[in-house]
Amino acid sequence: MSPPPQLFDRPRIRLRRERAARAGGDFFLEAEAAARLLDRLDDVRRTFRRALVVGGGPDLARALRRRLGPAALLLHLDPAPARLAPDAARVAVADEAWLPVAAATFDLVLAGPGLALVDDVPGALAQMVRALVPDGLLLAAFWGGETLVELRTAFVEAELALRGGAALRVAPFADLLEAAALLQRLGLALAVADRDRIRVRYADPWRLLLDLRAAGLTGVLRARRPLRRDVLAAALARYREAFADADGRVVASFELLFLTGWKPHPGQPKPRPRGSGRVDLAALLGRPPGGGEDQISGAAGDAGAGRSKRARMSAQPSNPAPGQGERSSQ
Repeated sequence: MSPPPQLFDRPRIRLRRERAARAGGDFFLEAEAAARLLDRLDDVRRTFRRALVVGGGPDLARALRRRLGPAALLLHLDPAPARLAPDAARVAVADEAWLPVAAATFDLVLAGPGLALVDDVPGALAQMVRALVPDGLLLAAFWGGETLVELRTAFVEAELALRGGAALRVAPFADLLEAAALLQRLGLALAVADRDRIRVRYADPWRLLLDLRAAGLTGVLRARRPLRRDVLAAALARYREAFADADGRVVASFELLFLTGWKPHPGQPKPRPRGSGRVDLAALLGRPPGGGEDQISGAAGDAGAGRSKRARMSAQPSNPAPGQGERSSQ
């Protein structure tokens, strides 16, 4: 089996994260990702005693400590020391790609969106699953393929026009189908892959670049072609032209993918064998038998889902309410 492509400069990522944390950098979407991870944890009626937090920043570890209480063991790992939360957990400096933890140690593992900047995401997740006890829960978040699609498009179009070719300026991320396939590879039970889409509005795309830099998320690729000023100016102009709302503010899209699954255990619920059902679903729905072409719409499937309605593989993607996720930049 060939090794995964080496896209990311992990030492540089650690230095950028450390610098951003010491400078007080505030990437609001990391806090949003932490809140949405914990929202999914709220859906679980289980008491956890030994938890591992991989990345996610100090706010995620502190919030989890408040949820678990003082008696639970909590370990927080991050490659940047300034991003650890020693006031809330035991801490250790460690890369997400190489976890220094023993097998079958934790009943809960949470992973923050920095996981998307690991070359071997399946390998990193496999280590997290290995760290779980049977019937332990994995909750992981990472950036999806629609993240920064406007910025990627603007750079590609500008560089093609000025140089006749485009370099990789925005990292590639997995999509929801790939995330679901990854869950199958991990062999988790009761597995769910879902996503949240977030639209952030800026007064100017330059403010977006400043936010990314303040979060330590720029210059993370191993292969970096110098960015000429004329290319940058053309990309920003293209961004303003193609992705502005009626009020002149530009939009930046972010997609958060979430993986939820339990390490297999004999006592877990299991689906019944295919064909063992005794109730005709068509009859319950008042439809003629065999009407396979008459399907329920995704919107109807979402009705009544309440606060747990999300863009799962079997449901229509959810959209933020008007104004949600807006970023005010002066």
